[in-house]
Amino acid sequence: MFKDEIERVMHELPYGLYIIGSREEDDGKVNGMMADWVMQVSFEPRLVAVAFEGDSHTLANIRARTFFTVNLLSQDEESMELARRFAQPYSGEKIKGRRGPEATALHYKLDGLPYDVTDNGCPVLEAAMAWFECQAEEFVPMGDHIVAVGRVLDGAMVREAEPLTSAYTGWTYSG
Repeated sequence: MFKDEIERVMHELPYGLYIIGSREEDDGKVNGMMADWVMQVSFEPRLVAVAFEGDSHTLANIRARTFFTVNLLSQDEESMELARRFAQPYSGEKIKGRRGPEATALHYKLDGLPYDVTDNGCPVLEAAMAWFECQAEEFVPMGDHIVAVGRVLDGAMVREAEPLTSAYTGWTYSG
């Protein structure tokens, strides 16, 4: 079938795997989620686009506070373990079929992990090979996702490494 063939092709698109950091407006707790639809969209000014599911907890944080970080992971076992931790959604109810405590659980994926925060309060993972911070300037509905376009404010290359990608992990996020 044609649709199945398109899905198969989409599974082959390689993506980077990034941890998007944000801060909650009410209690100031930091949050992190994995994203793979991240790309630079402008040199001047330097802008980055990140696609979020419309009901994303992180998207709500960014809409409220505008700031977010993008943490780049490296191709190594430590980053693979870290990525597995962030593959879990914030709210257990997002996973169809979960029941009882698993369905109502909230996952604070940064709990127990070493990280610093930027001047704007967003987390930078100690294990990241590189990071940058953005301030969201625009939110654009695109199909079943919302694209947040952010101006890059700061960042650093922490260590030289190959970035973690879906080609390395074998994971896909193509629907």
